[in-house]
Amino acid sequence: MSTETVGSSSPAEQTVTPFDPERRYHLHPRVALRPEPFGALAYHYENRRLNFLRAPELVALVESLDQHPSVSAAFAASGIDPRRWGSFRRALTALVASDFLVAA
Repeated sequence: MSTETVGSSSPAEQTVTPFDPERRYHLHPRVALRPEPFGALAYHYENRRLNFLRAPELVALVESLDQHPSVSAAFAASGIDPRRWGSFRRALTALVASDFLVAA
């Protein structure tokens, strides 16, 4: 359920954006998702990073974020077992920190 980032950039290039589950997010316009049996590969064409979304449910959640007023609302509508929300929140936090998801 977590994401892994391949590639690196200097600390001066990175700005950490705090994740807020009460905000609305969407995929960065320069991010492409490629479906895979395990979930999806996400590639950021601007910063050239690659992330692995390791669950099909996470992919569906990420793709639906812009259809809900907040991440919390997206979770509530997702049908994902609430016991798994913590790991999915950590994955979303990593996606926001690496600029794959941006606040709407």
